[in-house]
Amino acid sequence: MTAEINQTNEDTTPVYLFDAEGNQGGWIAKYKELRHYRYLLRNLISRDLKARYKNSIFGVLWSLLNPLAMMLVFTLLFSVMGNDSTRDYAIFVLVGLIPWNFFSGSMISGTSSVTGNSTLVKKVYFPRELLPFSSLLSNLVNFAIAFVVLVIFLFAFKIGLTVHALWVPAILITQIIFTLGLVLLLGGLNVFYRDVMMILEVVMLAWFFLTPVFYSLELFGETATLFGITFNPAQVMRWLNPMASIIDGYRTVLWGTYESAGPVSMNPAFLFRTFVTAVIVFVLGYFVFTRLDHKFGERL
Repeated sequence: MTAEINQTNEDTTPVYLFDAEGNQGGWIAKYKELRHYRYLLRNLISRDLKARYKNSIFGVLWSLLNPLAMMLVFTLLFSVMGNDSTRDYAIFVLVGLIPWNFFSGSMISGTSSVTGNSTLVKKVYFPRELLPFSSLLSNLVNFAIAFVVLVIFLFAFKIGLTVHALWVPAILITQIIFTLGLVLLLGGLNVFYRDVMMILEVVMLAWFFLTPVFYSLELFGETATLFGITFNPAQVMRWLNPMASIIDGYRTVLWGTYESAGPVSMNPAFLFRTFVTAVIVFVLGYFVFTRLDHKFGERL
């Protein structure tokens, strides 16, 4: 925890003392501490963005070229060579790719954020949460830029933005909370077990194919049978994979469904369930991270 002490009556600058035993203060104390270091968060985000595009010819345009290139590949494979008749398949894929790239980029950079800043962690005290926070927020900047391009494509394909797009901020907040919880959990564990990063790379590849980025959950049909048990594949996928619900949410309000001719409203109950899951993951991740962060210096 940290304690705030006034040095003198004339000097009211707060001094933060770090409890090496790892005893944590309350949520209010933690919030005040994070707020005090908000300048550092801004600098970390700026540093991450500059380092990512340093000596790059295209610079920030890479955040646009990546999803566009993948969109072209999937469109060629499934819409042309595969004879897929999905309406506006290029938009269908792009709506899934942009939030997935935000999630994937945040997971990879956030998990390695503490170990990648070992020199800083060992030299000076600051709230260690700022490292995964800054990784996620720098990827959020890329998401915002790519989303602008997505909007341009929506209008180019004569889909546009409808009133249902007002769901996007709620879906994005849910995704941020869920991703941040995972990043805190894995970022803390990665300091002690370096296998986490290697396992994550394999998991993210499998997770990509288990998430409806370039296909729709509706393709699985209403029922399926496995080991004698009949179930709804789409519903089970949404229960077990929060990213499936999140990607499906973006697609519903920006592209639509197979039964619709355009964007439609999503089911509030689906989003609320995913939001609750995201909050649980965040609380768990934050709890684990704050119980381990006082040992980061000696481990690094």
